[in-house]
Amino acid sequence: MASAAAKHPVVEALLEGNARFLNGSSLQSGESSLQKLKDFAQNGQSPKAIVLCCSDSRAPVEMIFDQDIGDLFVIRVAGNIVAPSLVGSVEFAASKFGTQMVVVMGHTHCGAVTATMEHITDPQSIPSENLHDIVSRIRPHVFAIAQMPEMPAAEKISRAVEANVRASVDQLSHSSRIIEALVLEGKLTIAGAVLDLATGKVNFLDP
Repeated sequence: MASAAAKHPVVEALLEGNARFLNGSSLQSGESSLQKLKDFAQNGQSPKAIVLCCSDSRAPVEMIFDQDIGDLFVIRVAGNIVAPSLVGSVEFAASKFGTQMVVVMGHTHCGAVTATMEHITDPQSIPSENLHDIVSRIRPHVFAIAQMPEMPAAEKISRAVEANVRASVDQLSHSSRIIEALVLEGKLTIAGAVLDLATGKVNFLDP
């Protein structure tokens, strides 16, 4: 069943691009991309979507959605977490370029989520304060899942990835006056999605 977000025209375009990626019929080419880069350098940008996603090297957003230079304003951070500088990046793109769609995209087998689940059972597993900052932002959203003793480990990670995406969507929706106002005015939509690394397919989540 398709999610409600999938009916948004920008999300429809992204899903069409993901379908092209999946069947090997991507449209983008180096020659056209270079020309677009030159055009955008002169005329500025107008990205169709803002994507807050994980830094994982297996999740190249433009390629996954078959989008070109200038199509997406991509913010990458381990665990697709919400932090002040990332909120500021969303504010900038939404207010400066008028971009009306934000996608928070997590992915299966996320290392940051896995590290957080491990940290819940073994608090000594995080050796760095900087890594701990990432884990501490994910931990509240997945703690209950980590405490389910009868659930297989793989299912815990899968559920935790989705829970973390939903939490980031909710946090981003209430993270600043600028974003809240745009959402309330119907000028900004925030949706969550999960990329399946095993297949390359992106699934948008219901609110």
